[in-house]
This record gives sequence, structure tokens and C-alpha cells, in this order.
Amino acid sequence: MAEVNKADSLETEERSQLVRRGSLHWVHWLVVFLSIILTVGAWYIASEQVAQKNQEKFQRQAEQVIGLVEERMHLYENALWGGVAFLDANRGKTNYSQWLIYASSLDLDQVYPGINGIGVIYNIKPAQLEDYLAEERKLRPDYGLHPAHKEKEYWPITYIEPSKNNAKAVGLDMAFENNRYSAIQKARDTGKAQITGPIVLVQDAKKTPGFLFYTPFYKEGKKPETIDDRRADIVGVTYAPFIMSKLMLGTLASENRQVRIKISDNETLLYADDDQGANAANPRDDNPLFVKNVGVEMYGRTWLFNIESGLSFREDPSNDQPSWILIGGLVIDSMLLALFVFLTRVNRKALAYADKMTAALRDESQRLIKTNHDLEQFAYVASHDLKAPLNSINQVVSWIEEDCRDLLPEKSKEHIGMVKGRCQRMMTLLKDLLDYSKVGRFEYSSEPVSLRQISNDILVLHGKDQKFSCEVPDITINIPRVPLDIVLRNLISNSIKHHDKENGIIKIIYEERDHGHFIRVEDDGPGIPDDMHSKALEMFQTLQPRDKVEGSGMGLAMVKKIVEHHKGTFQLEENRERGTCYIIFWPFE
Repeated sequence: MAEVNKADSLETEERSQLVRRGSLHWVHWLVVFLSIILTVGAWYIASEQVAQKNQEKFQRQAEQVIGLVEERMHLYENALWGGVAFLDANRGKTNYSQWLIYASSLDLDQVYPGINGIGVIYNIKPAQLEDYLAEERKLRPDYGLHPAHKEKEYWPITYIEPSKNNAKAVGLDMAFENNRYSAIQKARDTGKAQITGPIVLVQDAKKTPGFLFYTPFYKEGKKPETIDDRRADIVGVTYAPFIMSKLMLGTLASENRQVRIKISDNETLLYADDDQGANAANPRDDNPLFVKNVGVEMYGRTWLFNIESGLSFREDPSNDQPSWILIGGLVIDSMLLALFVFLTRVNRKALAYADKMTAALRDESQRLIKTNHDLEQFAYVASHDLKAPLNSINQVVSWIEEDCRDLLPEKSKEHIGMVKGRCQRMMTLLKDLLDYSKVGRFEYSSEPVSLRQISNDILVLHGKDQKFSCEVPDITINIPRVPLDIVLRNLISNSIKHHDKENGIIKIIYEERDHGHFIRVEDDGPGIPDDMHSKALEMFQTLQPRDKVEGSGMGLAMVKKIVEHHKGTFQLEENRERGTCYIIFWPFE
């Protein structure tokens, strides 16, 4: 019972070790953890880079929008100063036909998109009003000033082109309304281009915000030095009316903007992008990523630009890079963890299979040990129990031969000799079989061995040493003595035994090669045919009838087994005219 409990305990311990070996190692968790840290780090860095890039892009687009508006306003200013130059060239005077020709030459729709027209406003004093009206009515009988006001001077729109879209503005007196009047006075007093505050143009049916742009011109075609002189010498202004939405459409329509803008003047909204018209491709973002408010000085007024990122800015594919990095990294981390789990399960199965195979090999090893034990017992029986009957048979045959020597016919004596020979051959076979079974059972250490001495000792112990000579180099090699002795004894004995003459020469050649001993054993006997080499190395094989040659047929097989046990090679040289050459390669140990 105690042995059963011990076995169960060992089996339980083995199972627990298998579970521990088949679980995720701390190194696996460390790799996954570090991979997640790297993923989060890469996501954070990419997010910071995208945020910085978006900040720079927003600043760039905001500055671009403001720059485009300023650039377009400068373009319109140049057009108005061009009108001033035209009037100065005509000493401040022009008529309807001349102005029509000049305005048509500007090609307003193509060169100045967004402008509503270009015209001339003269400064008329009350004493000049009748002469002014009489002069203008020569070509335009219906021309008149409107509306009435209480100011002491008049600033009527005399000419405006194209007249078709601006008919309601012809004759409009700028002095009737404060924004128009104050801006034109400021242009007169400063001698610089000025714009009005937010107004609604009379020609705008939609009544949207707009403004007027003035540039003054004076008598003698030059700007006086003082304000008083400017007020005294003012002739009038060239002007351009602007509808703000039309101006922005002409200015920013071609820009693929990802920002939305609002423009205000003294808290009055001049312009704002909307989702149906201007910048409709970039809807408003309820929670914009970036917002910027910039006040820009604009010809005597301050325009407040409110710029914010639109929805297309947020949805820009480049903004998804950090998210894709994070998602990709987490997917890779998940795959890595799944791979570790898979490998762990495979490892667990492999370990279980290995343990199963180990147990099978252990059982097989036990069976091999038992088999080897049985073979040893068989060898013991072969060497002792079988030898005894053979010795008895041989002894009885000898007694019969001795007692009946004179009585037996010659044929019977031959038969008795054959029985004794068979007994001797059986004894030799049992001895060689026992020696063959012992190969590899014992391990021998390398030691210094004199190759000449061990070869001569073998030759001396052989019965025919006086008729055979052995040529061998006088060198000492480091090699296991006993296995080498068995190998050389069998080879020398085989050369003598199978020689077709009473004497012969055996040569042993030695050299170190490829980290091993290279030994050649040659004789000058009849040799072994090439096609019989494989057969000669098999057990119980002889090339001559056993009645002619004594031997068990196991000598070369035993040599091959010994050499290969020591991880070497043994073979017979081919293509020899006469004699046999055995080639041995014995690695250094």
C-alpha cells in the first residue's frame, strides 16, 4: 500500500511539473507588457506629432485666409487709385461716356472678382449744386440726388459702372447716412483709402452686410499737406461698393479650406461661412480643435477675424494615424499573446508526449536490459554448457580412434577425423560468437601503444610466424589497447589463414589524418573480389569451403563492429590486382 501511495505521489508531482512547464513563463508576460508599453508610447508620440502638425497647419491656413483678404483689398485699392490717376490726368473732370470707357477697360468681372462696381463721387457745395445738376442732366435728364438730408454739403454718386446692377445707387448722396459720410470725410482729411463701417447697399436686394471703399482726389492732382488744405481742395473720391458675401466668395472660393471664418466690425457681423453656401464642403465642428481671434487693421476700420477648425479638419485621414498605430499595436500584442498561448499549449502537449515517450523508452530500456541479460546468459551457456558436450564428444572420438586404430578401415578413420574437425570448428565458432557479443560491453581508455610491438606479438603467437613477415612502422600511438589488439589479431590471422602460399608479407601503414588514426593492413595473398567485399564483412561468411579453411566467418564482422563502436570506419580497398587491403579510420578519443 505504501508503494502505491508513493507511486501516486510521484505521478501527481510529475503532473504538477508538467502544468508548470506548460504555463506562460514570466518572460512571455514581460515581452507582452513591454510590447504594450511600446505601443502606448508610439501612440502618444504620434498623437503629439499630429497635434503639433495640426496646430501648425491651422496657423498656416488662418494666416493664409487673412493674407488672401488683405491681398484682395490691396488689389481693389490699386484699382481705385487707378481711377484717381485717370481723373487727375483729366484735371479732376470726366463725363459719363469717358468713365464708362475707363471702367469697361478694367474688365472688373475677370480682374477684380468680388467687386460690385467702380464709380466717382464728387464733393458738391450748396452753391455748386444747380450747375452740377445742369451739367449731368445734359446726358442723363433724369439724374438727381437722393435722399434729402440736413448736411451743408453733398457727396452724390455721379458715375458707377456697371450701371445695370447699380442703378439704384446713381445719385445717392453719401451725406445722408453716418457710416458713409464719416468714412468719406476721413478719406478726405487723411488723403488715404478708407472703408465705411458695415452698411446695407441700396442695390443689394438681399440686404446683406457690405461696405464702401473710398480713395480721395484733389485739385491740381496732388494731396495737400494739411487737413484744412485737403478740405478746401477736395474734388471727390473714387469708390467701390462691396457686398461682403460676394467679396468673400470671390476671394476665398478657390481655396480648399479646412478652417471656417467669421468677420466682424465693431461687433457687427460682416461675414460668416455657412453650411449651404460658402465653404459648404467643410461643415461646422461643434467642438473645434483650434480657435483663433485676430484683429486686423483694414483701411480705417478694425476687422475681427474669428477662425476655427472645421469638421473636415477633424476628419482629415492624417489625424487617424495615432489611432491606427494604437489599434495595430494592440492587434500585434494580442497576436503575440495568442502566439505565446498557442506555443505554450503546443509545448504542454509536446512535454506530455515527451514524458509519454520517455516512459515508453524507459520501459523499452528495461526490456533491452533484460534482453542483454538474456544474451549474456546465452553467451554463458554457449561458452560453458555447449563446450562441455563438445569436449566430451571430442574425447570419446579420440578414445575410439585410440582403441580401434588397428581395426578401423581408412574410410572410418577419415570420418573420425572429420568429426574431430567439426568439434574443433564448433568450439571456435562458440568462442568467436562469445567475443562478438562482448564488443561494446566494456569501455577502454586510450593509452600509449607501440604499433610494431603489438603487431609482432600477434605474429609470434600465430603458429606460422616463421614463414610470414610483418612490416610495421616503429611508432607509438594513443589508442585503446585491447580493441586494437583484437582488430589487428583478426586481420593478421585472416591474411595468413587465406594466403595461397606458405609464406607472405603483411604490411601495416599508419598516418594521422582528419583527427584520427588512419591504418592500412595489406597482404600479398589472393585477395577478395570487389563484388564479394560486402559479403566478406557479414557474420558467418567465408569465401572458401569451411573444410579447406578453418574459421567461423566472424573475424571481419567482429573487426567492423569494434571499429564502428569507436565511431570509426572499416572498409576494403577496391580495384587491386592481388592481395587484400583493409582500411581503418579510428577517430581520436
